[in-house]
Amino acid sequence: MSHLFPPTIWGRWQLNWGQRTHIMGILNVTPDSFSGDGMLREMPNQDQVLAQALEQARSFVAEGASLIDVGGESTRPGFTSLPLEEELSRVIPVIKLLAGQLPPEVIISVDTYKAEVASQALEAGAGMVNDIWAFQRDPEMAALVAERGVPVVLMANMRGYERREIVSDVTRFLARSIDQALAAGVAWEHIIIDPGIGFGTKPEENLTLLRRLGELRALGRPILLGTSRKSTLGLVLGNLPPAERLEGTAATVALGIAQGAEIVRVHDVREMVRVVKMSDAIVRANFRVPPVS
Repeated sequence: MSHLFPPTIWGRWQLNWGQRTHIMGILNVTPDSFSGDGMLREMPNQDQVLAQALEQARSFVAEGASLIDVGGESTRPGFTSLPLEEELSRVIPVIKLLAGQLPPEVIISVDTYKAEVASQALEAGAGMVNDIWAFQRDPEMAALVAERGVPVVLMANMRGYERREIVSDVTRFLARSIDQALAAGVAWEHIIIDPGIGFGTKPEENLTLLRRLGELRALGRPILLGTSRKSTLGLVLGNLPPAERLEGTAATVALGIAQGAEIVRVHDVREMVRVVKMSDAIVRANFRVPPVS
């Protein structure tokens, strides 16, 4: 059962916790996404990319997503950091377009660890930041988030970190980032945490994190879970490619909600909305049988 956190309210947006699990749809403006859904792979023309991004975002919202996460840099294993100007050229036009076309209550998140990208994305209409390095890569990011007064997802990233025991390691990483956020002036209510499934973690460690996800609730902040199409799912299911990991994703979403996840970040919104509704009906007891007419 999830904690009943006070709502996170900022600008025109609001995230209520504990009532239902929020769906974050993934919009990859990249040529090399691990999941095979990178828009730049087959559409190098910017007008085509923008049209496809808007179509996909509208589809996600119609299917039940309340957040859209826009990223321009692939974070697949072995990725190389994208030059700042190239990342900006990918994500800013998309965010500007979505901000002007999507319903005002939809939250656009920018998936970046660079403060300058986050700054321009927020100016373009994004409403929150999703930092895969949890303030530990760009020293200016924490101050930016505090100044703009927006929520931030702090994700544990074990790449390059010595491992002792994975749940303790992730907990320490996130606690350090939370302290850094608070010291910079980020509001407690604006902090969301993510265990970082697949970011420098081995398959057995990912399974341990999923099995013991509820232990991260001790940090006192809502949990975002991103397992969609991850490689561990493919390994468990017999080396399935990303496009065939739907059932594996569904299992991790359902079990993650049972452990307290408040947001799930997914590629397959329509299917995961159904999984979330069923899971919420059980875990959050928020379903009532309609009266018989």
